[in-house]
Amino acid sequence: MPKYNKLVRDRIPEIIEANGKSFQSRTLEEQEYIHSLRAKLQEEMTEYLATENNHESLTELADLLEVVHALAHTHNGTMEELELIRQHKKKERGAFQNRVFLMDVDE
Repeated sequence: MPKYNKLVRDRIPEIIEANGKSFQSRTLEEQEYIHSLRAKLQEEMTEYLATENNHESLTELADLLEVVHALAHTHNGTMEELELIRQHKKKERGAFQNRVFLMDVDE
């Protein structure tokens, strides 16, 4: 039996059972959940960085976004609140659309 020891999406146990397989799982306490979400964020980022085409990239970005949704909730926030913060930072500091690559600053 393969060992996973990682956070999975909510319907994965249902999918495993539908395939006639058995499994063991448990519900994480709050701090282990946050720790596992952070690990999942790294896992999904690594998968995104390994993509080789637009479809794969968008699929992995969707997974990253799902983890961001969950993390926002653990910080007592919402995606709407996160979006407002993003918009504020974009207004104050800009986005990344102009492809500006800062090389150095004279002090």
